[in-house]
Amino acid sequence: MIRVLLAEDQTMVRGALRALLELEEDIEVVAEVGRGDAVAAAAVEHRPDIALLDIEMPGADGITAARELLTALPSCRAVILTTFGRPGFLRRAMEVGAAGFLVKDAPVAELAQGIRAVMAGERVIDRDLAAAALAIGATPLSTREADVLRAAAGGATVADIAGRLFLSEGTVRNYLSSAIGKTGARTRVEAARVAEEKGWL
Repeated sequence: MIRVLLAEDQTMVRGALRALLELEEDIEVVAEVGRGDAVAAAAVEHRPDIALLDIEMPGADGITAARELLTALPSCRAVILTTFGRPGFLRRAMEVGAAGFLVKDAPVAELAQGIRAVMAGERVIDRDLAAAALAIGATPLSTREADVLRAAAGGATVADIAGRLFLSEGTVRNYLSSAIGKTGARTRVEAARVAEEKGWL
């Protein structure tokens, strides 16, 4: 029996996934959480083989949860399950050791097959996303440029960003200018939106 932890913040979606997965004879959902920062503790308590992690959850996103899971319970393999088919998310998920990256609108039979493949030691990635990730390539943003763009996403001023990141205002302006150029945007808010859509933030 494959033991699964389900991390999804939408109660109805989580319940539907659980019901569908438990129709499979060899899959048992042993734990459910609605927050990313609850994944590691639930995994340690329930010892699942596979953790299905939604990419956007309160507390911590699925990629952060996958990283924490690797430390808390290395035997449990993380599979990111998402409605956001963004190539940058896929790349980041693979960098933190996720064993799979599947989109939520896939048929449940495909999800169950993916779980079995991951249990057998394979990596399972949605084909369309894999092709898109190869086409786009790695993020062009440096770590600091990404930090500054994240801080700018809500329309924060240069002074606010500088204070939050402990940088000078001139340094913030330089990072913003560079990030705007790399994303092909006209403003910092647009640059943050473009970077987020590509999964670079």
